[in-house]
Amino acid sequence: MIHVSNVSMHFAGRYLFDGISYTIKSSDRIGLIGRNGAGKTTLLRIICGMLIPEEGIITKPNEWSVGFLQQELKIDSIKPVFEETASALTELRFIEQKTIEYNNELADRSDYETDDYMRIIHKLSDLSDRYHILGGNKGDAEVERILTGLGFERDEFTKPVNEFSGGWKMRVELAKILLRKPECILLDEPTNHLDIESIKWLEDFLKSYFGCVVIVSHDKRFLDNVTNRTIEITNGKIFDIELPYSKFIIEREKQKELLLSQYNNQQRQIAETERFIERFRSKATLASRVQSRIKALEKVERIALEEDDSSKIRLRFPEPPRSSRLVAEAIDLSKSYNPKLILDKINFAIEREEKIAFVGKNGEGKSTFSRILAGTEDYHGILKFGTDVKIGFYAQHQAEALDYDSTVFEIIDNAATGDMRTKVRSLLGAFLFSGDDVYKKVKTLSGGEKSRLALAKMLLSPINLLILDEPTNHLDMNAKDVLKRALNDYSGALIVVSHDRDFLQGLTNRTIYFKNKKIRDVAGSINEFLEKLEIEQLSQLEIQSKRESQKSETQGQSQNRREKQKIFVREENKLLKLIKECEAYISNFENQVSKLESEFISPSFYQNPEYSKTKQKEYSTIKKELSYKTDEWLELQSLLEELRHNNEI
Repeated sequence: MIHVSNVSMHFAGRYLFDGISYTIKSSDRIGLIGRNGAGKTTLLRIICGMLIPEEGIITKPNEWSVGFLQQELKIDSIKPVFEETASALTELRFIEQKTIEYNNELADRSDYETDDYMRIIHKLSDLSDRYHILGGNKGDAEVERILTGLGFERDEFTKPVNEFSGGWKMRVELAKILLRKPECILLDEPTNHLDIESIKWLEDFLKSYFGCVVIVSHDKRFLDNVTNRTIEITNGKIFDIELPYSKFIIEREKQKELLLSQYNNQQRQIAETERFIERFRSKATLASRVQSRIKALEKVERIALEEDDSSKIRLRFPEPPRSSRLVAEAIDLSKSYNPKLILDKINFAIEREEKIAFVGKNGEGKSTFSRILAGTEDYHGILKFGTDVKIGFYAQHQAEALDYDSTVFEIIDNAATGDMRTKVRSLLGAFLFSGDDVYKKVKTLSGGEKSRLALAKMLLSPINLLILDEPTNHLDMNAKDVLKRALNDYSGALIVVSHDRDFLQGLTNRTIYFKNKKIRDVAGSINEFLEKLEIEQLSQLEIQSKRESQKSETQGQSQNRREKQKIFVREENKLLKLIKECEAYISNFENQVSKLESEFISPSFYQNPEYSKTKQKEYSTIKKELSYKTDEWLELQSLLEELRHNNEI
């Protein structure tokens, strides 16, 4: 076990965490969550020994090893992928050598009953246990299994690591950690560089892993599928509950409601005490009581509310200009980077208001086709656009087009029009720019910050074909929720390249699957797509074949499972539709309430008593309707959560 005891750490004049303590057990699958900048990565570095805390200690058994996958690593190995990965088997080779040495020593001894002889026997036993955990004499087979699971083709095993992109280099590092099989694995945003198929493989690997796992991730479904415990860092404290992410959030909301109630009660008591002190401060006969109240007030430990949740912010794209029904069409479109063929005679069309997910393994052409549609990549074949089509394209390199000498605030303020000019601060806050951060020059921002700024800027553009290539990689969960709600409200055509299944579910209504230079077009959401393929989470075809060869279900059981899944998808879509309709009502009522409240603060409003009385009555009616719809929304969300939970069971 790893014990974190009273650990504190400062950064930029504030506590990242202050006197936090918890224990990591060998069976734990922990999701470490919190806003960007909350200290998640710092805490991982402290656990693995890369950082020493200002206060407190970290203790772990001497024999425990820790593997840490960092977000950013400089990897320049010229070794072939297989050889570089296999270099992680040094412990296995060490065990083999020590086993030979101990066996040779025992062969020359006859003092079978001595403590020294038994000590060697125990060491051999421990080495044997560890040898089997590491894969024993199947080391090379394990290297191959992990590399293929993480998306490498066998013909790529002999290519030098430095010829791959940064994302694929990170996969090599992840493979080395998984091969070493440390007692504790620390993963910092492991899904950022993985496609959906590799994420599913990693989920299965981690769920059956013998040691403990601590994961920093903004992928809700990944956390729900892997973790059994969640630790949130907020305001220098931690909240530790043995529940996976989604259930943790429900429990935390209950805690926040209780905290708010306690805060309000305390504020009332403080106000009453302060009024007593102020009223009787000058009365000599009550001087002792006043002093007693003052001292009691000084001793009160003030309850601090947590920061406002930016996920409550609702933002909308500007109304897109109306285009023709057919927005874009590709006919026999091909693309190659000589001599490698990427896309082979693709036929594709998107219509007004369609929302499409591009999914598939990395390297299959999703991003390439997105760039072709956006007009930044050449091609062979036919590509036609409808009339009045305005394209907005988000890609990683697009952040480099920002004016480096402007501030964050200026970038958004200059692009905002209409009502959005009053929401610039809210928009920036939703995308993790707050306080003095909004006055930073673009040239001082990190790559992730530039990407978030470019994405926020896109929310301000009047476009009717929006193409987003991995938009969620640098967003925390609150910012992703803000973006997803904005995209759900967006009435133009949408294409999203993403490996984030939770983000895609309920957002897209059509799925394009890229495989072997071709595409497969399936109507419906990600969950419907998974059902139609009869696999879970877009597993690779080789994984599908393995599963089918090993499955023990009868045909009748399989048919029953498929029927249940169909019913689940149908009921889920029905609830999602009702929730969306309910949110539209709530948004309308909130706008009406806001307008009436603006009237109420005007002095002229009360000059006409009859008019003001009518409006106040109207206000009361709308508030009631808003309350009813809010309760209805909460009930629908509860039904949806229950439906999904029952389906998982």
